[in-house]
Amino acid sequence: MNRIIVIGGGISGLASAALLAREGHRVTLLEGRDEVGGRAGSWDHEGFRFDLGPSWYLMPEVFDHFYKLLGTSAAEQLDLVTLDPGYRVLFEGQQSIDITSDREKNLEIFEAIEPGSRARMEKYLASAYDTYEIAKKRFLYTSFADLRPLLRGDVLSRLGKLARLLLQPLSTLAAKTVKDDRLRQILGFPAVFLGSSPFITPSMYHLMSHLDLADGVLYPMGGLIKLIDSIEELTREEGVTVITGARVTRILVDTSQPGKPTAAGVEYTDAAGAPQALEADIVVSAADLHHTETTLLPRELQTYPQEYWDKRTPGPGALLLYLGVEGRLPELEHHNLLFTKDWKKGFDAIFGDTPSIPNPASLYVCKPSGVDPSVAPPGYENLFVLVPIPSDPTIGHGEIDGDGDPRIEAAADHVIEQIASWAGIPDLADRIVVRRTMGPGDFADDLNSWRGTLLGPAHTLKQSALFRAGNVSKKVDGLYFVGGSTIPGIGLPMCLISSEVLLKRLRGDVSTEPLPEPLISSLVAPAPASDLR
Repeated sequence: MNRIIVIGGGISGLASAALLAREGHRVTLLEGRDEVGGRAGSWDHEGFRFDLGPSWYLMPEVFDHFYKLLGTSAAEQLDLVTLDPGYRVLFEGQQSIDITSDREKNLEIFEAIEPGSRARMEKYLASAYDTYEIAKKRFLYTSFADLRPLLRGDVLSRLGKLARLLLQPLSTLAAKTVKDDRLRQILGFPAVFLGSSPFITPSMYHLMSHLDLADGVLYPMGGLIKLIDSIEELTREEGVTVITGARVTRILVDTSQPGKPTAAGVEYTDAAGAPQALEADIVVSAADLHHTETTLLPRELQTYPQEYWDKRTPGPGALLLYLGVEGRLPELEHHNLLFTKDWKKGFDAIFGDTPSIPNPASLYVCKPSGVDPSVAPPGYENLFVLVPIPSDPTIGHGEIDGDGDPRIEAAADHVIEQIASWAGIPDLADRIVVRRTMGPGDFADDLNSWRGTLLGPAHTLKQSALFRAGNVSKKVDGLYFVGGSTIPGIGLPMCLISSEVLLKRLRGDVSTEPLPEPLISSLVAPAPASDLR
């Protein structure tokens, strides 16, 4: 049994702590803020409850697998419903498109818009499914500590295909599959989930289209915070000591013995502002990797020093809006995507040499109150709006009631006008009774996010799979990393997988498959998600 400290109480920190405690270790989790959740936290205000960050529940089998490792299941922990339509896409100056929960219906939609596209889309989705399955089996659940397990027949037989998918951007593959610009955008937008642009994301990630076009979109009633709440409860049940208001200031390292320095614990400031120290045999940082390396460790012990980050591409920052709206908004579905006609111009504004806030912007609107009455008072709607913008913390901070940085609030005003115009809700601004904004400055200050990014390093070719930052320090024995900054990457499912990859690393397990699920008689088969039509 080892004494283990986990830094950070986001989903990857909670999940890692739970798995490590179940393994028999004595685990303490330190979270700098008053509540756990990190990017996936929540905010309650005047009867509204907003998920602060993630709002899509994709890759459901990953969540269920994680729960089963802890002796339960997604069906036992969450009340999942199927969204139908899965999402609505509103286009600048063109007719909107609803993507359903049914693969065949979506193929019919594509065929109706672009006759002759069905056969190409069937091939595209078959490739997406195949790539998704091989990724889960060989590339997501591995630390890449040993590459030999990758040399399997199923990988070797796909080397040509995988090479093409890695070297070709997603936008190119989408353009080869469909000609209609709206359909190309639907195939390209999953790059945003990866903190990137379809013009720089490898087409390997067309696998994401299997999730939304063929697999359907689920929603946990109560919001994504219910996911965090359930994992926190399981973490505590495993015996983890969770300390909030504990801001880690330094990773302690023992250099007294010959050989490589060894992690020895952490120093932190407690909720009362007093300095504290805690010893450990192993330290796991679920904090932002840039912050962990460049702030919590001295330069000579950094595996990923500032020079490393200077050569990396950050994902986008974000303008986030949390809006409480009086009256109903039937013009919007649960998930809504607004795409500009020249969306490459928008991505160039975010990722180009002279970054700027796009206007108009391609953006995302979530209306969970349409299916979940618990997130808003009766007669009101809850809107979460995400606008990708440059990852630049100097853009500023948001605030409640329009009192944030003028640049943020002005952009928020434009976005509200855009949603009102495109969705046909002319009085939207007048009906807003709760308004809060967040900007890159908030992510930098509150979450120590590198360059104020919303998600972390973008999934470009040089920042994916074995080319992404690893989960173990090369300079300090006993120091490990989890979360979106490291392998396998960005998103709630990836963060859960990172906790399992950590466990495999500590076991010396270099296999590529998910860990076997325990056979527990109390487990029930996942119940089919109910439909919301």
